[in-house]
Amino acid sequence: MASIWVYPGQGVQRSNMLHDMPQTALVKEYLERASDVLKEDVLLLDSSAALQSTRSVQLCLLISGVVSSALLTAENLKPDYVAGLSIGAWSAAVVAGVLVYEDAIRLVAYRGELMQNAYPRGYGMTALIGTDRTSVEKWVKQIYQITPEVYVANINAHNQIVISGSHEAMRQVVILAKQHGVIEKKLDVSVPSHCELLSQQAEQLAASMEGVTLKQPKIRYLSGTTARTLAKPEQIGDDLAFNMSRTVDWESTIQAAWERGVRLQIEALPGTVLTTLARRTFKEGTVLSLQGTRIDSIRMAMQKQQENQIHMGI
Repeated sequence: MASIWVYPGQGVQRSNMLHDMPQTALVKEYLERASDVLKEDVLLLDSSAALQSTRSVQLCLLISGVVSSALLTAENLKPDYVAGLSIGAWSAAVVAGVLVYEDAIRLVAYRGELMQNAYPRGYGMTALIGTDRTSVEKWVKQIYQITPEVYVANINAHNQIVISGSHEAMRQVVILAKQHGVIEKKLDVSVPSHCELLSQQAEQLAASMEGVTLKQPKIRYLSGTTARTLAKPEQIGDDLAFNMSRTVDWESTIQAAWERGVRLQIEALPGTVLTTLARRTFKEGTVLSLQGTRIDSIRMAMQKQQENQIHMGI
């Protein structure tokens, strides 16, 4: 039995998400470190107005993910695996010891700027619920031949597929999907992530990472795009730089964790989206989120899992 800490992507952000974190010296330290790097007060990034910016959203999610893990690490807890959905992968890389927190802050600020400047309006992402990947790929292909600005972006679960692209192209796909009883949900994301529309921006981000030191992971890093464990720093660097332009396969990522013996998943702040998505795979395991769960309850679950590992000689 093993554990995994997971980090959510855009769409889960909410106003005051940084202000609502525990008011401890540890949290204050991480907020101040981020502010020092950016030369601005990060507590100004989580207002509802500020969160209209992709840059602000991504920075808030990175900080929330890293701080969530720092709070658990302070309880002498450590996962066997980490994984993040989209921007969440950056938190995972910091927690795994691959990337220094300050470098991640600087790079994610640039990442957000690249994405929002490329597509300031008219683009986004939409979840299609109650259908499968094959059906969505068929509808997307049909519309792409007419309006080539729509792509399959995320395979979140067996019945939840996310498309990405222009509002008009996505609307056309939704029309086809609704004819088959599919439910649409527009995500709180203002850029067309996880498709080739961001290929150029991914290349720019990769170039900016060339002088950054990446280290061997101290915790196993599971890619949210390939659903594979990446052990080499350069592999993880590539995964981070290019995940904005690659399809996310979260369903396979969580399945891969299960097949590797993971039976406990802990989701970082904010929200419970990844907890909900994991329940089908973790029917005989445990899924918890820091949102709405006491730290001592998570500590007990982690300690129980660690004791089981010792008992089994893992």
